Amino acid sequence: MQTVTATRAVALLLATAIVAACSPPADEEAASQAADAAPAAEPQIEGDFSTDTHSFELVAPGVYFVRYTVPMFNSNSMVLINDDDVLVVDSHITPATGGQLIASIRQVTDKPISLLVNTHFHYDHAHGNQAFMPVKIIGHEFTRQKMAGTPLEEGTFARELAGQPAMLERMQARLAETEDAEERTGIEARIALTKAHIEATKEVDPVPPNITLNERLTIYRGEREIQIVFCGRAHTGGDIVVYLPNERIVFTGDMMLGGPSWLGDGYVDEWPETLENLKALDFDLILPGHGPKVSDRALIGHVQDFYRELWKQVVALRGEGKAADEAAAAVDLTAFEDRLPGRRPGFDPLAVARIYQLLDERGE
Repeated sequence: MQTVTATRAVALLLATAIVAACSPPADEEAASQAADAAPAAEPQIEGDFSTDTHSFELVAPGVYFVRYTVPMFNSNSMVLINDDDVLVVDSHITPATGGQLIASIRQVTDKPISLLVNTHFHYDHAHGNQAFMPVKIIGHEFTRQKMAGTPLEEGTFARELAGQPAMLERMQARLAETEDAEERTGIEARIALTKAHIEATKEVDPVPPNITLNERLTIYRGEREIQIVFCGRAHTGGDIVVYLPNERIVFTGDMMLGGPSWLGDGYVDEWPETLENLKALDFDLILPGHGPKVSDRALIGHVQDFYRELWKQVVALRGEGKAADEAAAAVDLTAFEDRLPGRRPGFDPLAVARIYQLLDERGE
């Protein structure tokens, strides 16, 4: 892997993250310059490379699978370098991290970033949008509805926001207790990152998509065909995938990861059918919104079975009169240990509460 900078030591990561996170938000003109301006020297990178904040893996000509590498705030993007422009999929967690993504892209191309796609509305994939303005943003109608409404009051973001001070307090308490020098260094690094992230979060002013789709949108850039497809409700009500039929690659956001996704906003009983629609696309490689790339299509079937079994068990436990927290403790998905490692008795209470919510809304 080619390395752009001389080192990616923790201290440099911290410095980069803290400076970017604590910088004031750029206005529209400055953001436009960040998205479109050429670097001082023409980029000379070919193949995989890394910056202080990102790793870029070349998975097809002009197609990069991009992972945010600063500890604690991982999420993935896809960057398509076309004949005349650049398309980016997902903008990360804050304007600061979105700006870091733009700066990293400038290491490999000086072509203008003309399009940004949001796979869904969750903060860790779309709250970097403002760093890209005034670039056109594509998303599902549901995603625009969520982001144009009261996105800072959405449960996913509100819980993350509320949890930051508590997480900081726990780390500070641990730091006060330990005398191990190596552990102290690690905790101090995490505290610095958390403080920087808290400050960066204050700058979030969500920008919704200004181009929307309901089922499918196809974009052509030279010889590249880019299909943006809604396969059905899953992780949210508006998950879309970005499918490259010629390259046989699909970026799935959080609709399909390397295992079950977070279900707190999900449509668990509809999810297996949505994944069946995904399987109808002709691809060899999945680029997920978190974690490493996936090439084993059989994993989709395992995740489908997992959701079906989870739904079945929760419905049964609810029918026995158990409260959602009791059902969460009683769920047993250890049968999936061989296919989806890490399964153990009990399940995420927020996911089970979401299933109860859906059943209540339907009067079932």
